[in-house]
Formats: sequence, structure tokens, C-alpha cells
Amino acid sequence: MSALAFTVMALVLSGPVPAMLARATWPTRAPRAAIVLWQAIALAAVLSAFSAGIAIASRLFAPGPDGRPTATITSEIAVLGWPVWTAYVVVFALTLVIGARLIAAVLQVAIATRRRRAHHRMVVDLVGTCEKSRHLARAGVGLRILDVAQPLAYCLPGVRSRVVVSQGTLTTLADNEIAAILSHERAHLRARHDLVLEMFTAVHAAFPRFVRSASALDAVRLLIEMLADDAAVRAAGRTPLARALVACAGSRTPSGALAAGGPTTVERVRRLGGDGNSLALSVAAYAAAAAVLVVPTYAVALPWLTELHRLFSA
Repeated sequence: MSALAFTVMALVLSGPVPAMLARATWPTRAPRAAIVLWQAIALAAVLSAFSAGIAIASRLFAPGPDGRPTATITSEIAVLGWPVWTAYVVVFALTLVIGARLIAAVLQVAIATRRRRAHHRMVVDLVGTCEKSRHLARAGVGLRILDVAQPLAYCLPGVRSRVVVSQGTLTTLADNEIAAILSHERAHLRARHDLVLEMFTAVHAAFPRFVRSASALDAVRLLIEMLADDAAVRAAGRTPLARALVACAGSRTPSGALAAGGPTTVERVRRLGGDGNSLALSVAAYAAAAAVLVVPTYAVALPWLTELHRLFSA
């Protein structure tokens, strides 16, 4: 039953649960807690998939009194029966595929994203300027100004991070609006939101298409932008940030960058006029995240961890 429980848990946490959470409206009032809940669900799905493989392997390779396998993968057909044995083999193979795809996705996403950012950083360093006016005195190092008429603002995370704005941003926005947009981008860099997106991108690529939820990435991207919005509100206020977001709404986001504008601008501006974050929702989301990780681990995974310890210590 543990193998079945792990399998069902992995399927539910990688498909239906993310789909329902992506449709919920409460995360906009507790973005940080909602991201923690998203991370807990993704981690629990991966651990459940691996645990299902371990549980099935222990059934396919039955251990003897000394803890060593006494059977081959085919010798258990007579014990389990063809239907159960076939299901075990399929799930075990799927677990191996998920593990291999997860490793490959982590490497692929990390290498490709950093390569694109390095190339774009080189370009903005060549064509951009570093001059600062009075209202950019506190912008900090890594600021690049592009000679572009359209208002735009984005950041390139990494060890050599950059905040990029256009001349159109500086001429169109007021001082407090520029401060808001710069605070937004600095919040992305300071909290390393790019690493959160990379993790979700890798997990999304690891699971097969028929079980994963395509809406999870979009929901996490929106929550990350809302987190940066909250930091900008604390620095410059709601109204300046809303005006700055509207001004930069039509700008395109370079690949690998985190931009202030984009297709989520309308929803984020509407949120700025709402009631604000809710402490009660945050506490509930943190409690749910802990339950997603702690309860299944204690109830299902702990017996198998004990069994593994017995096998390896035999």
C-alpha cells in the first residue's frame, strides 16, 4: 500500500493540486506564503515519485533475512501476479524517467539561462550607459541606461547582476515612480527570485505532460512579481508604483530577465488598489506547506526510511 500511496500522492501533487491552486484567488493576498506552499507541493511531488520507486523496488527485489535481495525482477511475477507486477514495473520505470529528466532539466535550465543572461549582459554593457541623474543617485552599481524611447525596466540576475532602464523610462516617469520601479527590480535581485523560477521550470520539465499542470509556472511568475511589487510599495508607495507599471506595461521581457511590465500588469495594478496582504491567509498557507511535507513524510515515508536503514546496515 505504501507504493500505491506514494504513486497516488505524486500524481495528485503534480497535476490536480497545482491546477486548483493556480485557479485560487487568495494567493494574491499572501504571495510569499503562497510561493512557499508551491515549493512544498513541488518538493513533495518529487519526493513522492522517488519514494514510489524505492517502495516498488523493495517489492520487486524481495529481501531475505539478511536484508539482501533474494529475487530477480521477473521472479516476483508468480508472487504478485501479472497485473500488479506490470503496474509496478511501469511505475518504477516512470520514476527512473522522472529522476533522469529532473537532473537533465536542472542542468539544461541553469546552463541555458545563464548563457542567455551573460550574452544579454555583455550587450547592455556595450550599448548602455552608466550615467546617473539626481533621482538615480541611490540606484546602486549595475545600472545600465539604454537609448530607447519606450519605457522599460528589467533586471538580469546573477553574480554580475544588472538593472536596465530606458531613456524613455527616465523622461516619462516622475522621480518617485522611477524609485518604485528600481525598488521592484532590486527586490528581484536581492531575493534571487530567478532561482525559484528555475526550480519550478526544472520540475515542470521533469514530469510527463499527462500528469503535470501547465498553469503552475504562470502562477509562480505572477506571485514573484507581486512580491517585488510589495517591496516597491514599501519604498515608494502604491500610486507611484501603479503608474510606473502602467507606463512599462507594453515593454517586452528579454529571455532570462525579470521585467516590471508584461501581461500581468492589469492584475497587479488592480491588486495595488485592494485590501493588501492578509496575515491570516499567510499563516494558513505556511501551515498547509508544512502539512504537505511533514504529514506524508511521517505517515508514509518514515517506515520506508527505517526499512532502507535496515537493508543498508545488514
